Amino acid sequence: MGCGRVGAMIATALDADGHSVAVIDSDPQSFRRLSAEFSGRRVTGLGMDRDALRQAGIKDAYAFAAVSNGDNSNIIAARVARETFHVERVVARIYDPTRAAVYERLGIPTVATVRRTSEAVMRWLMPPDADVVWAHPTGLVSLVAVMPVPSWYGTSFPVVEELTGQRLAFVSRLGVIQPARPDLVVQEHDELFFAISGSDPVPLRDVLTQAPKLED
Repeated sequence: MGCGRVGAMIATALDADGHSVAVIDSDPQSFRRLSAEFSGRRVTGLGMDRDALRQAGIKDAYAFAAVSNGDNSNIIAARVARETFHVERVVARIYDPTRAAVYERLGIPTVATVRRTSEAVMRWLMPPDADVVWAHPTGLVSLVAVMPVPSWYGTSFPVVEELTGQRLAFVSRLGVIQPARPDLVVQEHDELFFAISGSDPVPLRDVLTQAPKLED
């Protein structure tokens, strides 16, 4: 929902990668921001309107991003997508960081404009993966962000480190960054940050996007 600069960028990138994409915006002129090659669906309407969402194919959607320029519209649309249509992955763009923290606690991931919005939204929309968010110029050390699959929920952080063979540095949970303490366990919507040797996130991704292999 929303075909401003961020929405158009996300829709174009997803479409170029071969995904089936629908864009909803109340102003049909906003669709001009989409690339000439965009092959997805354009729906004129309000993103919190159930009929507009159905027209966009919400019942078959894997993910929904509310990235209009209004906090209220975004959060209402995100809640409708999640609570009414049971979309698996939902993210909302929120301008007010105070509001963002509140909605994170309601279980709806939010992205504030002070961050690299389009990249952060894409990370929430796509299936679980691992991304290098920082790397030392020498390439010897990197910080990797990973969103584990649900089968990791309830796994203690020490066990996560044991199974991945990597140092878990901190976790982003409900809009709050906190150090990775031994008494914590993986929860829904956790984004885990690992300090790894080198700059290849693939081995870490391969472990955390599969069910944990626990020894009997």
